[in-house]
Amino acid sequence: MAAAPAATFTIGTTGSLGQRGNSLPQLKSSGLKFNSQNHLKSFCGLKAMSSVRCESESSFLVNKTGAALRASFASKAQKENDQNFNYNSQPQASYKVAVLGAAGGIGQPLALLIKMSPLISDLHLYDIANVKGVAADISHCNTPSQVRDFTGASELANCLKSVNVVVIPAGVPRKPGMTRDDLFNINAGIVRDLVSAVADNSPDAFIQIISNPVNSTVPIAAEVLKQKGVYDPKKLFGVTTLDVVRANTFVAQRKNLKLIDVDVPVVGGHAGITILPLLSKTKPSASFTDEEIEELTVRIQNAGTEVVEAKAGAGSATLSMAYAAARFVESSLRALDGDGDVYECSYVESDLTDLPFFASRVKLGRKGVEALIPSDLQGLTDYEQKALESLKPELMASIEKGIAFAQKQAVAA
Repeated sequence: MAAAPAATFTIGTTGSLGQRGNSLPQLKSSGLKFNSQNHLKSFCGLKAMSSVRCESESSFLVNKTGAALRASFASKAQKENDQNFNYNSQPQASYKVAVLGAAGGIGQPLALLIKMSPLISDLHLYDIANVKGVAADISHCNTPSQVRDFTGASELANCLKSVNVVVIPAGVPRKPGMTRDDLFNINAGIVRDLVSAVADNSPDAFIQIISNPVNSTVPIAAEVLKQKGVYDPKKLFGVTTLDVVRANTFVAQRKNLKLIDVDVPVVGGHAGITILPLLSKTKPSASFTDEEIEELTVRIQNAGTEVVEAKAGAGSATLSMAYAAARFVESSLRALDGDGDVYECSYVESDLTDLPFFASRVKLGRKGVEALIPSDLQGLTDYEQKALESLKPELMASIEKGIAFAQKQAVAA
């Protein structure tokens, strides 16, 4: 076979190969770019031999990956100078991740994306039906993790034993004309039952809730864990990363910025007006007219509806949600693996406001949330301050609805 021309492959695209991906909050990108003079005959999954070289660009799911991802692409990783990085130059896949709802519209692409992580040793896929085919398909990918499938309630306990991270995208998707609140009655019961099983079988795991409405399902999960006596607020997360991903993308497009450099903190909740992008804190610094602020804020808040309407009844924002959730999973694994510089926005138990749960930027560590970042809520513009006060009643109502549901179920039981 004739030698192919020199090729460049970039991991972390938001579009075609060669396009750079999103950045993470307040972190420099440390991406993965590898070149071959002929073809990548030595490339195998997430591992590459000496023909591969790493450069600082963008990354697949995260931007400052450290050796956790570097070592999986190069046989000789360069040691990080950052004192926060204590990684081995050759980390081993050692974490177990369970995806509950793995046969669904979010679950399938999410499972595929996190199968690519070099930190995962075991990937457990659970659903009430149709998960065996998904697991068989994904298991053919030549990446380190071993894939196992679990079907139905009788196999849920085995799926969850000794896992480090549980991701829950299970539930029904939004349909045209359906609000997030319409999802409540169905998805609330699903989250309740799944989190109860997590409490019984892997109480120390990071629990990451995707099932909507997140503003209510996270409080439900918290109540269930409290009832089981295993609640650790540092390890329960509502995945709001998609709001940040969208904010970064829309701002970069509007202001003609390099997407990889853009970071927009998004606080509040994960539905409608409870989603508050803090455009005044955009990095790199950017100026916005009042009209731009209004248009961008509304678009970020209604981006999910934008996708639902574009799919015309054929689904909701499954692919972008899977990407965002995979990024949050990878960040969690890096934190568990000892990376001391991991920040993400997430909906967690919080004392930053008078609300019991609030989405904001948090620092992740081996025990979960290491710190909230109160400075993000300081020095807000008048527009942002008014929007923050306006979202509180709606967010509190959603929180109370979730708590009431969980407590009512407990009494009935």
